[in-house]
Amino acid sequence: MIGLKTVQAPRAAVRYFEGGEGEPLVFLHGAGGLTAEDPFLAALAQTHHVYAPLIPGYGDSDEAPEIRDMLDFTLHSWDVVEALGLKDPVLVGHSMGGMIAAEMAAIAPNDVSRLALIAPAGLWDDAHPVPDLFSTLPFEMPALLFHDAAAGAAMLTAGRNVEDPNFLQTYLVTNARQLGMAGRILFPIPERGLQQRLYRIKAKAVLIWGDSDRLMPPAYAHAFKKGIADSRLVSIPEAGHMVIVEKTAAVVEAIATLG
Repeated sequence: MIGLKTVQAPRAAVRYFEGGEGEPLVFLHGAGGLTAEDPFLAALAQTHHVYAPLIPGYGDSDEAPEIRDMLDFTLHSWDVVEALGLKDPVLVGHSMGGMIAAEMAAIAPNDVSRLALIAPAGLWDDAHPVPDLFSTLPFEMPALLFHDAAAGAAMLTAGRNVEDPNFLQTYLVTNARQLGMAGRILFPIPERGLQQRLYRIKAKAVLIWGDSDRLMPPAYAHAFKKGIADSRLVSIPEAGHMVIVEKTAAVVEAIATLG
């Protein structure tokens, strides 16, 4: 069972989900946030003791206005790991969380031995521009995030009409706080120099990508693989950016190869 707890880090009180048994694993979520009912967390908790901190500004966590840039996010995340009393956990990040996880492994290469990056943000290629998540409307999200847009829409909206003005208003209000936090490192483009730091990563790394990812095109998978010396790529067919939802078992299996 996944429970919600609080730990005090130097810059903020951090809310985090915890559950499962086994080796410790830290999961950093993407810009869409995280809930205790997330099926991916439940799957990870079958084989690991999972810690999934909410990024400041998400859920009912503190906003921590002093966390302003990529270095702040990276150091804050290491502060959380330390506050949780963890040493060299398996480090897993999806999308924005993958960007933070990669930065953590680059800035403290001797403290991360196993790293799973699931369609991480953080690089930029003019030939394959990343869509602007902040100007994307709700009804456009499913096709951007999922291989199966219809199934993705049903999952995101629980059957509600994404073109209904009332839904749109609720969506914008609900997401303003957390996307405002995400924007500090993702807006206007998700590039903060990570490309020049990838060489510092010493961890055994697995890169996990959906073949149909339209948000972070698979070209970025090969750029990450080129930049991280001890890495391998697992490409998952019939999956988009939300590969952790569409192909949960395949993602968990890929993470398990880290040992």
